[in-house]
Amino acid sequence: MLLALVLVPIAFALAALLVPGARGRAWLVPAGAVVHAALAAYAAIEPPPAMFEGWLDMGPLGRVILPLISAQFLACAFYVPGYLALRAERANRVFCACLLALLASMSLVTVSHHLGLMWVAIESATLATAPMIYFTRNQRSLEAIWKYLLIGSVGIAFALFGSFFLASAALHKGLSSTLLFEDLVRDAPHLSKAWLHAAFVLLLVGYGTKIGLAPMHTWKPDVYGESPGVVGALLSGGVTTCAFVALIRVLQIVNAADDGELARTLLLVFGLLSIGVAGAFMIRQRDFKRMLAYSSVEHMGVVAVGLGVGGLGTYGALLHLINNSFGKGVLFMAAGNIHRVFGTKLVAEVGGAVRRVPASGGLLLTGFFAITGSPPFGLFISELAILQAAFGSGQYWVGATFLALLAAVFIGMGATVTRVVQGAPTAGVREKEPLLTILPALACLGVLLVLGIYIPHWLEDALRHAAAFVEMSP
Repeated sequence: MLLALVLVPIAFALAALLVPGARGRAWLVPAGAVVHAALAAYAAIEPPPAMFEGWLDMGPLGRVILPLISAQFLACAFYVPGYLALRAERANRVFCACLLALLASMSLVTVSHHLGLMWVAIESATLATAPMIYFTRNQRSLEAIWKYLLIGSVGIAFALFGSFFLASAALHKGLSSTLLFEDLVRDAPHLSKAWLHAAFVLLLVGYGTKIGLAPMHTWKPDVYGESPGVVGALLSGGVTTCAFVALIRVLQIVNAADDGELARTLLLVFGLLSIGVAGAFMIRQRDFKRMLAYSSVEHMGVVAVGLGVGGLGTYGALLHLINNSFGKGVLFMAAGNIHRVFGTKLVAEVGGAVRRVPASGGLLLTGFFAITGSPPFGLFISELAILQAAFGSGQYWVGATFLALLAAVFIGMGATVTRVVQGAPTAGVREKEPLLTILPALACLGVLLVLGIYIPHWLEDALRHAAAFVEMSP
């Protein structure tokens, strides 16, 4: 089962490379996504045994993250045939294969319980997304892909050094280092504290670059701004989630060593800094797709704050990863539709989207309220849990700063979104919107609405179990 979660998307990716018809290739993406979603659901309900001496295992964290990644990819996958039909002038062979290869890489991240294997899986996800960023084949997308690869390579190098330092933390105390997470957690109280601290700092910088925490976020505005909407959704809701999984696993080791003060402090600093930087750059933002990149920076900061606060905040952070993934699905797919119709991402040249493309304009506006934590959507619940954890643990300055920064983000993002969707259309007449470009975003919005009203008991149990697993101490 664990191997199937990785090999099935690879098989569909190979089929996409071999199928001659462009339309058939496009439909291989949702077909592969459906099969993977069924496998992921079964694995979450009946966790399969570990494989390869513990290198592959679901674990409590995997039971939350794997179904999330599969469900978000499933929604995005049904957007692909409709989107590619509108971009028939572009060859889609590599695009479809890379989408499915990305699903395989993200699945491998979630079930990897070996530090080295997880590192390889995250780099594989980076390489799978790179060709899709260049789908539009223009100078700006070429610049974005090089920035993505260059900065990402520096980040992954830091993560590699951090992995070496973590192994050294065991070897320095005369322990054997297999780099299996279970072994590292078991031996955590005996690890060298100096090497452990250095490892966490390097891994935070390395995986923080993949996540897009400020100030390591500089690749995000260009990459998200130039990528197709569906790719932006998967980057913001999938790849960043996988990078956070890697960071959470390292945090678990630090917690098991009963030495989490430095880690939590750094997470709080980087988290609040990320929300503040995002809010500052959202004010009078001239490009609405770059605005969504800063929204991603903000929400990665929110997750970091939740992990830094700890306790209920860890539960809130995991729930926020779920909400953010579906929220970004709504926004990026709607923004991609608007960009295609208007032919520009500049706010000054786009207006009245709700009149020219009513469905996409309405989804962008509703998605804005959802992603900024407005009730009754799920992000309100996860942000409230983090805020409650901050005040409940006596970290009043964190809670107050968190609230103030979220208010700044709401104002800055709201000003840009309202200029895009309201007013008279800047050009053109009302457009007909294909259902396949609307229904996937609507499905993501429906998930956010459900999670804001009612969290199913099985998801609640999985989240609390995963949060307790991360918070473990000797």
